[in-house]
Amino acid sequence: MTLASAAPAGATAPPDAAALYPLMKAALAFLDDRRADQPGLDAVAAHVGLSPAHFQRAFSRWVGVSPKRYLQHLTLTDARRLLAERASVLDATYETGLSSPGRLHDLFVRWEAMSPGEWARRGEGLRISWGWFDTPFGPALAMGTARGLCGLAFAAEQGRETALADMRGRWPAADYVEAPEALASWVSAAFGETRGEVALAPMGGPFQIKVWEALLNVPEGALTTYSALAERIGAPRAVRAVGTAVGRNPISFLIPCHRALRRDGGLGGYHWGLSVKRAMLAWESARAEAREAAQNA
Repeated sequence: MTLASAAPAGATAPPDAAALYPLMKAALAFLDDRRADQPGLDAVAAHVGLSPAHFQRAFSRWVGVSPKRYLQHLTLTDARRLLAERASVLDATYETGLSSPGRLHDLFVRWEAMSPGEWARRGEGLRISWGWFDTPFGPALAMGTARGLCGLAFAAEQGRETALADMRGRWPAADYVEAPEALASWVSAAFGETRGEVALAPMGGPFQIKVWEALLNVPEGALTTYSALAERIGAPRAVRAVGTAVGRNPISFLIPCHRALRRDGGLGGYHWGLSVKRAMLAWESARAEAREAAQNA
């Protein structure tokens, strides 16, 4: 898909959707490094090699707001601010769950976890389809069974071969078949390209499943902490174990482990790279603010 019409003479044309993530990643890093200077549109556009007009258009298309508006969402300070602002309504967020107005892309997510026995067999007897897809956060590896998506990984930081080996290593006894067409409708709905249902079929232990279910109840634009998740699942002393379960989440973004921060508001870790986590938080924060502004208009 092409983002814009041909560029004027002497200007650099904006890239297509598949090439946008590396440019946005570079823009995010530049803005974060220079946030104290509040760099203008011209400086950021020059850094990523686009004309200001083309950068403005491509950037706004990617997040739904202008680069100037987006600047406030790129720093750890913003993450801490969001956490502080939303902490008082975190319990309400959990209670409303996926029925809340800010649920992930307003999707109906059907959840059907694998049984403990199926998980213990490490995928034996399962046929897992897999394929690569372009997303706002770079190339993503999707995996799924007949029940739904069981894996979603991002390769912008680690590379495709590493991501594929990582995901296949989780269910080493499964039969893997490259069949992106079997997953395309779920992936398209997951990133807002189409509207529809996304079926999830995660495989994990009982404790992991509890943590992942709690993550699903944190809507887009909101944040939580590992300690809050531990409280939510009735294991307040198991913060470290909760953090491990968050890190082992097989369906990144859809089971939103990127919305979990440390108690002090720091980003913490992210299996697919902190730059990907930062981009996801900023992207969702900007979308949530844009929705709120539209509702109040």
